[in-house]
Amino acid sequence: MATIRAVEVQRLRAETNAGVMECKRALEETQGDFAKAVALISSRGLAKAAKKSDREAKEGLVASYIHGGRIGALVELSSETDFVARNPQFQDLASEIAKQVAAMAPANVEDLLKQSYIRDSKKTIGELVTAVAATTGENIHIRRFVRFQLGD
Repeated sequence: MATIRAVEVQRLRAETNAGVMECKRALEETQGDFAKAVALISSRGLAKAAKKSDREAKEGLVASYIHGGRIGALVELSSETDFVARNPQFQDLASEIAKQVAAMAPANVEDLLKQSYIRDSKKTIGELVTAVAATTGENIHIRRFVRFQLGD
């Protein structure tokens, strides 16, 4: 069994936002293989997020984005607690979703979740939401959005 150093645990924690003990266990289970440990933590987080998807999300925030004074978007992103809603990662997600809505003009929330992310076409918006839900340990979902464009 490989010896797990604290610096490796810190590096994994910085990359995945997982707890210290979770990172240590993942590195132990993968015999110190960093890439496999990242994948293991990710899969565990996604499983946790799926279990929590039925829980009610009454908190959250409304994010806005205005592009050139001609296109604007408002997005309501929900979470279970206001603690998560104040998390910078959650706030960044809300901002990125507002930019996505302004740029891609989705028809509805389901369409938005299926769209390729404008900054990384290998990911969908749904995958971004699930990744943040896995990191925070709470149910997160896009409740609604609206897009405005001059002349429409």
